[in-house]
Amino acid sequence: MHARTSRRLYVRHSLAASTVSLSPSPVFARLARVQNIGHAMTVEFKPRGRRSKVAILVRTASDSILVHPRTMYVIKRDGREEPVAFDKITARIKKLSYGLSAEFCDPTMIAQKVCMGVFKGVTTKELDELAAETAASMTSKHPDYSQLAARIAVSNLHKTTLKSFSETMKVMYEHVNERNGKWSPLLADDVYEIIKANAERFDSEIVYDRDFDYDYFGFKTLERSYLLRINGKVVERPQHLLMRVSIGIHKEDIEKAVDTYHMLSERWMTHASPTLFNAGTPRPQLSSCFLICMKEDSIEGIYDTLKECACISKSAGGIGLSIHDIRATSSYIRGTNGTSNGIIPMLRVFNDTARYVDQGGGKRKGAFAIYIEPWHADIFDWLDLRKNHGKEEARARDLFYGFWANDLFMKRVEA
Repeated sequence: MHARTSRRLYVRHSLAASTVSLSPSPVFARLARVQNIGHAMTVEFKPRGRRSKVAILVRTASDSILVHPRTMYVIKRDGREEPVAFDKITARIKKLSYGLSAEFCDPTMIAQKVCMGVFKGVTTKELDELAAETAASMTSKHPDYSQLAARIAVSNLHKTTLKSFSETMKVMYEHVNERNGKWSPLLADDVYEIIKANAERFDSEIVYDRDFDYDYFGFKTLERSYLLRINGKVVERPQHLLMRVSIGIHKEDIEKAVDTYHMLSERWMTHASPTLFNAGTPRPQLSSCFLICMKEDSIEGIYDTLKECACISKSAGGIGLSIHDIRATSSYIRGTNGTSNGIIPMLRVFNDTARYVDQGGGKRKGAFAIYIEPWHADIFDWLDLRKNHGKEEARARDLFYGFWANDLFMKRVEA
Protein backbone atom coordinates (compact mmCIF):
# COMPACT_ATOMS: atom_id res chain seq x y z
CA MET A 1 0.00 0.00 0.00
CA HIS A 2 1.45 3.36 -1.03
CA ALA A 3 1.09 6.18 1.47
CA ARG A 4 -1.30 8.89 0.40
CA THR A 5 0.82 12.00 0.06
CA SER A 6 -2.23 14.10 -0.78
CA ARG A 7 -3.69 13.67 2.70
CA ARG A 8 -2.28 14.77 5.98
CA LEU A 9 -1.75 12.05 8.57
CA TYR A 10 -1.43 12.65 12.28
CA VAL A 11 0.42 10.68 14.92
CA ARG A 12 -1.19 9.17 18.00
CA HIS A 13 1.26 7.83 20.58
CA SER A 14 0.42 5.18 23.15
CA LEU A 15 2.86 5.22 26.06
CA ALA A 16 1.42 2.03 27.52
CA ALA A 17 1.71 0.00 24.31
CA SER A 18 4.90 1.67 23.06
CA THR A 19 3.26 2.03 19.65
CA VAL A 20 2.28 4.83 17.34
CA SER A 21 -0.67 5.00 14.97
CA LEU A 22 -1.45 7.29 12.08
CA SER A 23 -4.88 8.82 11.75
CA PRO A 24 -6.45 11.44 9.50
CA SER A 25 -7.84 13.14 12.60
CA PRO A 26 -5.68 15.85 14.31
CA VAL A 27 -7.25 15.38 17.73
CA PHE A 28 -5.12 12.39 18.60
CA ALA A 29 -1.67 13.95 18.73
CA ARG A 30 0.65 16.87 18.16
CA LEU A 31 2.29 16.13 14.85
CA ALA A 32 5.76 17.53 14.25
CA ARG A 33 6.75 16.01 10.90
CA VAL A 34 6.07 12.98 8.70
CA GLN A 35 8.69 12.17 6.09
CA ASN A 36 7.57 9.74 3.36
CA ILE A 37 10.30 7.29 2.27
CA GLY A 38 8.57 4.90 -0.11
CA HIS A 39 6.56 2.46 1.98
CA ALA A 40 8.51 3.27 5.12
CA MET A 41 8.30 6.56 6.99
CA THR A 42 10.16 8.38 9.71
CA VAL A 43 7.87 10.19 12.12
CA GLU A 44 8.85 12.85 14.64
CA PHE A 45 6.44 13.47 17.49
CA LYS A 46 6.45 15.00 20.97
CA PRO A 47 4.97 12.75 23.63
CA ARG A 48 4.96 14.71 26.88
CA GLY A 49 7.34 17.33 25.54
CA ARG A 50 10.08 14.95 24.39
CA ARG A 51 10.93 14.71 20.71
CA SER A 52 11.34 11.13 19.45
CA LYS A 53 11.54 9.27 16.17
CA VAL A 54 9.96 6.03 15.05
CA ALA A 55 10.01 4.07 11.82
CA ILE A 56 6.61 3.10 10.46
CA LEU A 57 5.17 1.18 7.53
CA VAL A 58 1.83 1.63 5.76
CA ARG A 59 0.34 -1.87 5.66
CA THR A 60 -3.37 -1.53 4.81
CA ALA A 61 -5.66 0.59 2.72
CA SER A 62 -6.64 2.38 5.91
CA ASP A 63 -4.88 5.53 7.09
CA SER A 64 -4.72 4.09 10.61
CA ILE A 65 -1.78 1.72 11.20
CA LEU A 66 0.42 0.37 13.94
CA VAL A 67 4.13 1.12 13.88
CA HIS A 68 7.21 -0.02 15.73
CA PRO A 69 9.49 2.26 17.76
CA ARG A 70 12.94 2.95 16.42
CA THR A 71 14.44 1.23 19.45
CA MET A 72 13.51 -2.09 17.79
CA TYR A 73 16.48 -4.05 16.50
CA VAL A 74 17.29 -7.24 14.65
CA ILE A 75 20.09 -9.69 15.42
CA LYS A 76 22.23 -10.43 12.38
CA ARG A 77 23.77 -13.82 11.66
CA ASP A 78 27.12 -12.75 13.10
CA GLY A 79 25.45 -11.76 16.38
CA ARG A 80 25.51 -7.99 15.83
CA GLU A 81 22.45 -5.92 16.69
CA GLU A 82 21.15 -3.51 14.09
CA PRO A 83 18.14 -1.14 14.08
CA VAL A 84 15.15 -2.38 12.11
CA ALA A 85 15.25 -1.14 8.52
CA PHE A 86 12.00 -1.95 6.77
CA ASP A 87 13.33 -0.72 3.44
CA LYS A 88 16.06 -3.41 3.61
CA ILE A 89 13.45 -6.12 4.12
CA THR A 90 11.51 -4.87 1.11
CA ALA A 91 14.63 -4.54 -1.04
CA ARG A 92 15.77 -8.09 -0.20
CA ILE A 93 12.44 -9.64 -1.20
CA LYS A 94 12.23 -7.54 -4.36
CA LYS A 95 15.74 -8.62 -5.35
CA LEU A 96 14.65 -12.27 -5.23
CA SER A 97 11.54 -11.62 -7.34
CA TYR A 98 13.39 -11.48 -10.67
CA GLY A 99 11.58 -13.15 -13.55
CA LEU A 100 8.30 -13.51 -11.65
CA SER A 101 4.98 -12.10 -12.79
CA ALA A 102 4.73 -8.52 -11.55
CA GLU A 103 1.00 -8.64 -12.25
CA PHE A 104 0.28 -11.55 -9.91
CA CYS A 105 3.25 -11.72 -7.51
CA ASP A 106 3.61 -8.69 -5.22
CA PRO A 107 6.87 -8.78 -3.20
CA THR A 108 5.98 -5.49 -1.49
CA MET A 109 2.90 -7.07 0.04
CA ILE A 110 5.06 -9.93 1.35
CA ALA A 111 7.46 -7.39 2.85
CA GLN A 112 4.59 -5.57 4.55
CA LYS A 113 3.31 -8.78 6.13
CA VAL A 114 6.83 -9.61 7.32
CA CYS A 115 7.27 -6.16 8.85
CA MET A 116 4.07 -6.71 10.82
CA GLY A 117 5.77 -9.70 12.45
CA VAL A 118 8.91 -7.85 13.53
CA PHE A 119 9.64 -7.83 17.26
CA LYS A 120 12.53 -6.65 19.36
CA GLY A 121 15.49 -9.02 19.03
CA VAL A 122 14.19 -10.96 16.03
CA THR A 123 16.97 -12.59 14.03
CA THR A 124 17.47 -12.07 10.32
CA LYS A 125 17.18 -15.84 9.91
CA GLU A 126 13.73 -15.74 11.51
CA LEU A 127 12.71 -12.86 9.25
CA ASP A 128 13.71 -14.89 6.20
CA GLU A 129 11.76 -17.89 7.48
CA LEU A 130 8.71 -15.70 8.07
CA ALA A 131 9.02 -14.19 4.59
CA ALA A 132 9.30 -17.64 2.98
CA GLU A 133 6.31 -19.01 4.90
CA THR A 134 4.26 -15.91 4.09
CA ALA A 135 5.00 -16.22 0.38
CA ALA A 136 4.30 -19.96 0.44
CA SER A 137 0.90 -19.35 2.06
CA MET A 138 -0.08 -17.31 -1.00
CA THR A 139 0.78 -20.02 -3.54
CA SER A 140 -2.94 -20.65 -4.12
CA LYS A 141 -3.19 -17.12 -5.54
CA HIS A 142 -0.38 -17.66 -8.04
CA PRO A 143 2.37 -20.32 -8.39
CA ASP A 144 5.07 -17.64 -8.59
CA TYR A 145 4.69 -17.19 -4.85
CA SER A 146 6.01 -20.73 -4.37
CA GLN A 147 9.07 -19.84 -6.43
CA LEU A 148 9.60 -16.65 -4.41
CA ALA A 149 9.22 -18.58 -1.15
CA ALA A 150 11.81 -21.11 -2.31
CA ARG A 151 14.26 -18.38 -3.30
CA ILE A 152 13.98 -16.72 0.09
CA ALA A 153 14.48 -20.06 1.87
CA VAL A 154 17.44 -21.01 -0.33
CA SER A 155 19.04 -17.59 0.14
CA ASN A 156 18.58 -18.00 3.89
CA LEU A 157 20.33 -21.39 3.78
CA HIS A 158 23.17 -19.99 1.68
CA LYS A 159 23.78 -17.32 4.32
CA THR A 160 24.17 -19.96 7.06
CA THR A 161 26.32 -22.51 5.18
CA LEU A 162 29.79 -22.57 3.66
CA LYS A 163 30.08 -21.78 -0.03
CA SER A 164 32.98 -24.14 -0.65
CA PHE A 165 31.99 -27.77 -1.29
CA SER A 166 35.36 -29.11 -0.16
CA GLU A 167 35.31 -27.05 3.04
CA THR A 168 31.79 -28.25 3.80
CA MET A 169 32.87 -31.86 3.34
CA LYS A 170 35.84 -31.23 5.64
CA VAL A 171 33.52 -29.96 8.37
CA MET A 172 31.31 -33.02 7.93
CA TYR A 173 34.27 -35.42 8.03
CA GLU A 174 35.79 -33.82 11.13
CA HIS A 175 32.49 -33.72 13.01
CA VAL A 176 32.76 -34.46 16.74
CA ASN A 177 29.63 -35.47 18.63
CA GLU A 178 29.04 -32.68 21.15
CA ARG A 179 27.29 -35.06 23.55
CA ASN A 180 30.09 -37.59 24.02
CA GLY A 181 33.10 -35.87 22.46
CA LYS A 182 33.70 -38.72 20.01
CA TRP A 183 34.70 -38.30 16.39
CA SER A 184 31.59 -39.03 14.32
CA PRO A 185 32.38 -38.44 10.62
CA LEU A 186 29.48 -37.96 8.24
CA LEU A 187 31.64 -38.92 5.26
CA ALA A 188 33.32 -42.22 4.42
CA ASP A 189 37.13 -42.19 4.63
CA ASP A 190 37.68 -43.07 0.97
CA VAL A 191 35.17 -40.48 -0.25
CA TYR A 192 36.79 -37.72 1.81
CA GLU A 193 40.24 -38.60 0.47
CA ILE A 194 38.92 -38.34 -3.10
CA ILE A 195 37.34 -34.96 -2.36
CA LYS A 196 40.47 -33.68 -0.66
CA ALA A 197 42.65 -34.72 -3.61
CA ASN A 198 40.33 -33.09 -6.17
CA ALA A 199 38.96 -30.18 -4.13
CA GLU A 200 39.68 -27.47 -6.70
CA ARG A 201 38.01 -29.42 -9.52
CA PHE A 202 34.88 -30.21 -7.53
CA ASP A 203 34.56 -26.65 -6.19
CA SER A 204 34.81 -25.23 -9.70
CA GLU A 205 32.05 -27.51 -11.04
CA ILE A 206 29.42 -26.51 -8.47
CA VAL A 207 26.69 -24.18 -9.80
CA TYR A 208 24.93 -22.70 -6.78
CA ASP A 209 22.36 -20.75 -8.82
CA ARG A 210 20.66 -24.07 -9.55
CA ASP A 211 19.58 -24.22 -5.92
CA PHE A 212 17.11 -21.46 -6.79
CA ASP A 213 15.36 -23.67 -9.37
CA TYR A 214 13.47 -25.65 -6.70
CA ASP A 215 9.95 -24.74 -5.71
CA TYR A 216 9.18 -24.27 -2.02
CA PHE A 217 7.80 -27.74 -1.36
CA GLY A 218 10.73 -29.41 -3.10
CA PHE A 219 13.34 -27.38 -1.26
CA LYS A 220 11.71 -27.86 2.16
CA THR A 221 11.59 -31.62 1.51
CA LEU A 222 15.31 -31.58 0.77
CA GLU A 223 16.02 -29.48 3.84
CA ARG A 224 13.90 -31.61 6.16
CA SER A 225 15.03 -35.08 5.11
CA TYR A 226 17.99 -35.12 2.73
CA LEU A 227 20.53 -32.42 3.59
CA LEU A 228 22.96 -33.58 6.28
CA ARG A 229 23.00 -31.87 9.66
CA ILE A 230 25.45 -31.30 12.48
CA ASN A 231 23.91 -30.82 15.93
CA GLY A 232 20.52 -30.26 14.31
CA LYS A 233 21.77 -27.54 11.94
CA VAL A 234 21.79 -28.08 8.17
CA VAL A 235 25.37 -27.83 6.86
CA GLU A 236 24.85 -28.91 3.25
CA ARG A 237 23.43 -27.00 0.32
CA PRO A 238 21.43 -28.90 -2.33
CA GLN A 239 24.36 -28.70 -4.75
CA HIS A 240 26.68 -30.12 -2.07
CA LEU A 241 24.30 -33.04 -1.63
CA LEU A 242 24.24 -33.82 -5.35
CA MET A 243 28.02 -33.66 -5.69
CA ARG A 244 28.49 -35.83 -2.58
CA VAL A 245 26.10 -38.43 -3.99
CA SER A 246 27.86 -38.41 -7.36
CA ILE A 247 31.28 -38.94 -5.78
CA GLY A 248 29.89 -41.62 -3.47
CA ILE A 249 28.63 -43.56 -6.48
CA HIS A 250 31.61 -43.21 -8.84
CA LYS A 251 34.49 -42.84 -6.35
CA GLU A 252 37.82 -42.43 -8.26
CA ASP A 253 36.15 -41.94 -11.65
CA ILE A 254 36.14 -38.14 -11.40
CA GLU A 255 34.75 -37.47 -14.88
CA LYS A 256 31.74 -39.72 -14.36
CA ALA A 257 31.17 -38.17 -10.94
CA VAL A 258 31.16 -34.68 -12.44
CA ASP A 259 28.89 -35.74 -15.32
CA THR A 260 26.47 -37.35 -12.88
CA TYR A 261 26.48 -34.21 -10.73
CA HIS A 262 25.47 -32.02 -13.67
CA MET A 263 22.72 -34.43 -14.73
CA LEU A 264 21.32 -34.43 -11.20
CA SER A 265 21.79 -30.69 -10.77
CA GLU A 266 20.07 -29.86 -14.07
CA ARG A 267 17.31 -32.30 -13.09
CA TRP A 268 17.64 -34.65 -16.02
CA MET A 269 17.42 -37.51 -13.54
CA THR A 270 17.40 -38.28 -9.85
CA HIS A 271 18.36 -41.19 -7.62
CA ALA A 272 16.19 -43.03 -5.12
CA SER A 273 15.97 -41.72 -1.58
CA PRO A 274 18.35 -44.25 0.04
CA THR A 275 21.04 -43.22 -2.45
CA LEU A 276 20.50 -39.53 -1.70
CA PHE A 277 20.47 -40.28 2.04
CA ASN A 278 23.51 -42.51 2.23
CA ALA A 279 25.86 -42.12 -0.76
CA GLY A 280 29.29 -41.00 0.38
CA THR A 281 28.55 -41.63 4.06
CA PRO A 282 30.16 -44.26 6.32
CA ARG A 283 27.08 -46.48 5.76
CA PRO A 284 26.48 -46.36 1.99
CA GLN A 285 23.32 -48.48 1.80
CA LEU A 286 21.89 -47.41 -1.58
CA SER A 287 19.16 -49.99 -2.22
CA SER A 288 15.50 -49.02 -2.08
CA CYS A 289 13.63 -52.32 -1.79
CA PHE A 290 14.17 -55.63 0.01
CA LEU A 291 11.99 -58.73 -0.49
CA ILE A 292 12.05 -61.25 2.33
CA CYS A 293 10.06 -64.20 3.66
CA MET A 294 9.40 -65.28 7.22
CA LYS A 295 12.35 -67.33 8.42
CA GLU A 296 9.99 -69.92 9.89
CA ASP A 297 6.60 -70.24 11.57
CA SER A 298 7.86 -69.96 15.16
CA ILE A 299 8.52 -67.33 17.81
CA GLU A 300 12.21 -67.39 16.93
CA GLY A 301 11.56 -67.15 13.20
CA ILE A 302 9.00 -64.33 13.52
CA TYR A 303 11.17 -62.16 15.76
CA ASP A 304 14.35 -62.82 13.77
CA THR A 305 12.45 -61.58 10.72
CA LEU A 306 11.18 -58.57 12.67
CA LYS A 307 14.75 -57.67 13.65
CA GLU A 308 15.89 -57.97 10.03
CA CYS A 309 13.07 -55.65 8.93
CA ALA A 310 14.03 -53.12 11.60
CA CYS A 311 17.68 -53.11 10.51
CA ILE A 312 16.69 -52.62 6.85
CA SER A 313 14.33 -49.77 7.73
CA LYS A 314 17.05 -48.13 9.83
CA SER A 315 19.14 -47.78 6.65
CA ALA A 316 16.23 -46.36 4.61
CA GLY A 317 15.19 -49.57 2.86
CA GLY A 318 11.60 -50.42 2.04
CA ILE A 319 10.43 -53.98 2.71
CA GLY A 320 8.19 -56.47 0.95
CA LEU A 321 7.41 -59.32 3.37
CA SER A 322 5.66 -62.62 2.62
CA ILE A 323 3.74 -63.95 5.62
CA HIS A 324 1.82 -66.71 3.85
CA ASP A 325 3.57 -69.51 5.75
CA ILE A 326 2.46 -68.20 9.17
CA ARG A 327 -0.30 -70.37 10.62
CA ALA A 328 -3.85 -69.02 10.80
CA THR A 329 -6.13 -68.33 13.76
CA SER A 330 -6.95 -71.37 15.93
CA SER A 331 -4.22 -73.51 14.34
CA TYR A 332 -2.66 -76.05 16.71
CA ILE A 333 0.69 -75.22 18.40
CA ARG A 334 2.45 -78.46 19.30
CA GLY A 335 5.08 -76.86 21.55
CA THR A 336 2.52 -75.42 23.98
CA ASN A 337 -0.47 -77.62 23.18
CA GLY A 338 -2.36 -74.39 22.46
CA THR A 339 -3.77 -72.57 19.46
CA SER A 340 -2.45 -69.66 17.39
CA ASN A 341 -3.85 -66.13 17.47
CA GLY A 342 -3.25 -65.86 13.72
CA ILE A 343 -1.51 -63.22 11.64
CA ILE A 344 -3.39 -60.11 12.84
CA PRO A 345 -1.73 -59.66 16.28
CA MET A 346 1.65 -60.39 14.67
CA LEU A 347 1.08 -57.73 12.00
CA ARG A 348 0.29 -55.16 14.68
CA VAL A 349 3.80 -55.75 16.03
CA PHE A 350 5.24 -55.17 12.54
CA ASN A 351 3.04 -52.08 12.24
CA ASP A 352 4.48 -50.58 15.43
CA THR A 353 8.01 -51.47 14.32
CA ALA A 354 7.48 -49.61 11.04
CA ARG A 355 6.39 -46.56 13.04
CA TYR A 356 9.24 -46.80 15.56
CA VAL A 357 12.17 -47.65 13.27
CA ASP A 358 11.69 -44.99 10.62
CA GLN A 359 13.98 -44.67 7.63
CA GLY A 360 17.33 -43.02 8.18
CA GLY A 361 16.68 -41.94 11.76
CA GLY A 362 13.70 -39.62 11.37
CA LYS A 363 14.03 -38.84 7.65
CA ARG A 364 10.81 -40.58 6.62
CA LYS A 365 8.41 -43.26 7.84
CA GLY A 366 9.23 -46.93 7.57
CA ALA A 367 7.57 -48.76 4.66
CA PHE A 368 6.54 -52.40 5.15
CA ALA A 369 4.39 -54.10 2.48
CA ILE A 370 2.79 -57.37 3.60
CA TYR A 371 2.06 -60.03 0.96
CA ILE A 372 -0.30 -62.97 1.28
CA GLU A 373 -1.91 -65.55 -1.03
CA PRO A 374 -5.69 -65.87 -1.40
CA TRP A 375 -6.08 -69.26 0.28
CA HIS A 376 -4.67 -68.29 3.64
CA ALA A 377 -7.35 -68.97 6.26
CA ASP A 378 -7.05 -65.42 7.71
CA ILE A 379 -7.49 -63.71 4.32
CA PHE A 380 -10.77 -61.95 5.20
CA ASP A 381 -9.39 -60.52 8.45
CA TRP A 382 -6.28 -59.44 6.52
CA LEU A 383 -8.43 -57.54 4.01
CA ASP A 384 -9.92 -55.46 6.83
CA LEU A 385 -6.63 -54.31 8.36
CA ARG A 386 -6.67 -50.79 6.88
CA LYS A 387 -10.33 -49.99 7.44
CA ASN A 388 -11.03 -46.79 9.36
CA HIS A 389 -13.68 -48.40 11.54
CA GLY A 390 -13.79 -51.52 13.66
CA LYS A 391 -11.85 -52.71 16.67
CA GLU A 392 -8.45 -51.05 16.98
CA GLU A 393 -6.77 -54.31 18.01
CA ALA A 394 -7.80 -55.76 14.64
CA ARG A 395 -6.28 -52.95 12.55
CA ALA A 396 -2.74 -52.19 11.30
CA ARG A 397 -3.15 -49.05 9.20
CA ASP A 398 0.52 -48.07 8.81
CA LEU A 399 1.41 -51.15 6.79
CA PHE A 400 0.94 -51.59 3.06
CA TYR A 401 -0.67 -54.74 1.70
CA GLY A 402 -0.12 -56.84 -1.40
CA PHE A 403 -2.42 -59.64 -2.63
CA TRP A 404 -0.76 -62.44 -4.57
CA ALA A 405 -3.33 -63.47 -7.18
CA ASN A 406 -1.36 -66.21 -8.92
CA ASP A 407 -2.24 -68.15 -12.07
CA LEU A 408 -3.78 -71.09 -10.21
CA PHE A 409 -6.12 -68.76 -8.31
CA MET A 410 -7.26 -67.08 -11.54
CA LYS A 411 -7.86 -70.49 -13.16
CA ARG A 412 -10.07 -71.43 -10.22
CA VAL A 413 -11.92 -68.11 -10.59
CA GLU A 414 -12.56 -68.82 -14.27
CA ALA A 415 -13.72 -72.35 -13.47
